[in-house]
Amino acid sequence: MPKHLIQRWLPDQEALKTHKHLKMFGSLLLDNNLWHLNRRSASAAVGVGLFMAWIPVPFQMLLAAGGAIACRANLPLSVALVWLSNPFTMPPLFYGAYLVGCQLLGQPSQHIDIEFTWPWLVSVFETLAPPLLLGSLVLAVLSSLIGYAFIRTFWRINTVRQWQRRKVARAC
Repeated sequence: MPKHLIQRWLPDQEALKTHKHLKMFGSLLLDNNLWHLNRRSASAAVGVGLFMAWIPVPFQMLLAAGGAIACRANLPLSVALVWLSNPFTMPPLFYGAYLVGCQLLGQPSQHIDIEFTWPWLVSVFETLAPPLLLGSLVLAVLSSLIGYAFIRTFWRINTVRQWQRRKVARAC
């Protein structure tokens, strides 16, 4: 059941192989382990995807693809999970990461007046970057560990239930 549920939402293998930004990985994309969906590859993919979703940089999909290749996790699932931080969810996610970073550093959060100028961006980076980066890192690690453990546990429970159903069906 989890396998079929996940496979419904995953992009096609050929579509990812021909994606203009993923071509840089070349023959590494041909590894069959990147395309299999099992408990190990799915849980690793969730871990990689959730981790990369919290990293406040552009091109998170490329980072997720690289992480999936390095961990031999399911590539489409890793790349798809990065979209949890999309243009609509990024502001609250990264503001939450900033608040977590402020708490961990023991400093008060600051009110931010947004201007889209280079001097403003440089000044904001000096004051807001440390708590944002620390909070993002902490939340990335926590969410990836929780996601990994959840998928491993959920998959195992579902497999045991299927075994029990087969056992009952044979007994009848």
